[in-house]
Amino acid sequence: MDAPKKNLRIGELLVKKGVVSSDQVRIALTEQQKNRTKEHLGKILVRLGFATEAIIRDVVGGALGQESIDLSKVVADSEAIKLIPKEMARRFHILPITYDNDQHRLTVAMADTFNVVALDQISAQLGNNVDIVPLLAGEAEILKAIDQFYGFELSVDGILHEIETGEIDYQSLDAESDEYSQPVVRLVNALFSDAVKRGASDIHFGPEQDFLRFRYRIDGVLRQVRSLHKNYWSAIAVRLKVMAGMDIAETRAPQDGRISLSLSGRPIDFRVSTLPTVHGENIVLRILDRQKGIVKLEELGLHDDTLETLRVMVARPEGIILVTGPTGSGKTTTLYSLLNYLNKESVNIMTLEDPVEYPTPMIRQTSVNEAIRLDFASGIRSVMRQDPDIVLVGEIRDVDTATMAFRAAMTGHQVFSTLHTNSAIGAIPRLLDIGILPDIMAGNIIGVIAQRLVRTLCRKCKEPYEPSDTERHLLGLKVTDRPQTIFRAKGCDECDHQGYKGRTALMELLNFDSSMDELIARRATRRELTRAALAKGFRPLAEMGAKRVLEGVTTLDEVGRVVDLTSRLKQ
Repeated sequence: MDAPKKNLRIGELLVKKGVVSSDQVRIALTEQQKNRTKEHLGKILVRLGFATEAIIRDVVGGALGQESIDLSKVVADSEAIKLIPKEMARRFHILPITYDNDQHRLTVAMADTFNVVALDQISAQLGNNVDIVPLLAGEAEILKAIDQFYGFELSVDGILHEIETGEIDYQSLDAESDEYSQPVVRLVNALFSDAVKRGASDIHFGPEQDFLRFRYRIDGVLRQVRSLHKNYWSAIAVRLKVMAGMDIAETRAPQDGRISLSLSGRPIDFRVSTLPTVHGENIVLRILDRQKGIVKLEELGLHDDTLETLRVMVARPEGIILVTGPTGSGKTTTLYSLLNYLNKESVNIMTLEDPVEYPTPMIRQTSVNEAIRLDFASGIRSVMRQDPDIVLVGEIRDVDTATMAFRAAMTGHQVFSTLHTNSAIGAIPRLLDIGILPDIMAGNIIGVIAQRLVRTLCRKCKEPYEPSDTERHLLGLKVTDRPQTIFRAKGCDECDHQGYKGRTALMELLNFDSSMDELIARRATRRELTRAALAKGFRPLAEMGAKRVLEGVTTLDEVGRVVDLTSRLKQ
C-alpha cells in the first residue's frame, strides 16, 4: 500500500501546482497498474507526454526541500568527470558536476538524492575525506549528459592540442553524436569553466594579425592564459555568438548578448560584447557570478570604524547616497551589499540599471532600454508611481537624471546612485558641473563613498622588508618612529606566481551634516570642503591605502596603481 500512497502524493502535488490534471494522473496510475511495473509515476507522465522531466524535477525538488539543477545548461568540469568512472555514473544515474579542490567537495547530479547505496559507493571511490553535495536532476537528463561528457577531452590544454594537431579518436565518436564531438564547442565551455574556477571577472578574445589571444581579468589585472592560430577564430566567434543569441552574419557592427550557464554547480551569467577591429571582431565577456557579486556588508573587508560610518549613513531614512570610482572599482558590489543590508519584506526597493546584473529576491529590478525610450530620468518618474521606499539609479549621467534623483530624495525616499569622479569631495563640483544647484544639494546628500579595489598579498609567499626613506614618507612614518617592516609580492604556486591573491576595498566616506550642507549652499571651495571634512575625521583614500600597507595586507606599488600617492610627498 505504500507505493500507491507515495504515487498519490506526487500526483496530488503536480495537480496542485497545475503541472498536470487529475485525469492525467489517473491515466498514469492506470498505466502503471496495467503494466504491473514499479516505474515511477513521474516517468510515466513524461512518457505519456503530459509533462516534461524538467518541470517534474523542479516541483518534486521544491516539495522535498532539495535543490535541483538543469543539466542542459551545465558545463562539465574535467576534474570532476575524472573522479567517477562512466560505468559507476550510468549504474547509479549520477553525474559529477564540479570538484572544489580547496574544500574537498564534489557536487553531483542525481535522479534520487536519497539513494544511500549510490552515495556510499561514491564515498568508497573517493575516500571519506571528500564531502559529497547531491543535486536533484532528471534521470533522462543525467543519462544524456553522461553520454555527452564522458569519452571526450574536456581540459583546455587537451582540447587545444586536439584542435592544433587534428588528433581526434574518431572511433569514440558516434555517427549521431551531438555538438560535443566538435572540439571548438568544448574549448569555449572549458574556457568558461577555467575562468570561473580561477576567479576571473572578464574573458577577452582578442584577434591579432596572425593569432588569437585569450586573456582573463583576475583581481583587476589582465593576464594572458592561452594563444591559438587565427584560423580557428571564426569558428570560436560563431560559437560565442550562437550561445549569446547574436546575429552570426553581422561582423561590421557592435553587438551585445547574454549567456546563462551552470558552472561549479551554480548559475552564472556572461554579458557578451563584440566590437569590430582591424584584425577582426574583438569579443569580451563579463562574468556575472551571483555568489561573488552579492557580498554581505560585513564581508567587504572594511575597518570597523568605516563599517560603522557606513551603517550610520544608511540609517538615515531620506536623502541620496553616491558611490564614486572608475570602472571595475567595485561600485556595483558595494551598492548591492547596501541594498541587501536594507532588504526586508517591509521595504519596497526599486532599481533602474543598465543592465540588471544580479537578479535579487524581493527587489524590483528594471533594465533601462533606449529602444523603448526608457532612460534613467523617465524610469525614475515611472518608479516613483510604484510606491518605493528605496530607489537605486544605476548612474547619474546628465542633468535630467540628477534632477529626478534629487527630487526623489527630497520627497522622502532613500536614493542610491553612482557618479564618475576621482574622490568623494570631487562629487560636489561634478554635480555643480552637471547642473544641480547648491541649494538642492544642501540637506539632500546623506554621504559620498569613493572606492578602489587593491590586490591583497598572498599570505603564503609575501616577503618582509624595511621601507626606504621615500616609502616611509609615503606611509606617513616619521624619522623618529621605530623601524617598520612592510611586505612585497614574491609569487608561488598558491597564487599562480603573481604574489597577490584576492582583492580588498579601499573606501573614503564623506558623511554630510549641517555644517557641510552650509558650506555647499554658499559654494565653498574644494579646499574649504576638504579642510572641514578632515576636521570631522574624514580619511582620504591615500591614507586608507597606507594603513593597509602597514597592516601587511597589500603593497605600496599596488596602492599607487589605483590611488594618487604624490600628494603625500608634499606633506
